[in-house]
Amino acid sequence: MIKPFIAENLKEVQPAVLAYIGDSVFELYARCHVAAYHAGTSQKMHKLTVEYVNAKSQAKAMLALKDELTEEEESYYKRGRNSNPHSVSKNSDIADYMNATGFEALMGFLFLDNQTERMEYLLYKSFDIIDDKVEQ
Repeated sequence: MIKPFIAENLKEVQPAVLAYIGDSVFELYARCHVAAYHAGTSQKMHKLTVEYVNAKSQAKAMLALKDELTEEEESYYKRGRNSNPHSVSKNSDIADYMNATGFEALMGFLFLDNQTERMEYLLYKSFDIIDDKVEQ
């Protein structure tokens, strides 16, 4: 497990930093998920991974998981969601982008707080939710 030192108190970490870390963690897990269940050429796996890591998919997963969050998790999600975006992806609307940023901030928090079991539970549930979208 990577044990980066970012801050003693994760509440002091900017939401953009949490989302930045969470985005990379989510992409790594998504790549592993795709490789395990949808192996193929590098190009095929990359295209499928993009289906998982885009804002629309992450927002869909976050909204489905929202009722399962603890108070602390919800506060980190909201911090990320309500942060001021410096840019918005050309392939998503602002609502999806903000919910995806909240999702990434939550994953960043769980990773940095070493809550691996909880993070993986939410990640794997999100893959189940996104799998329904990808397979359609």
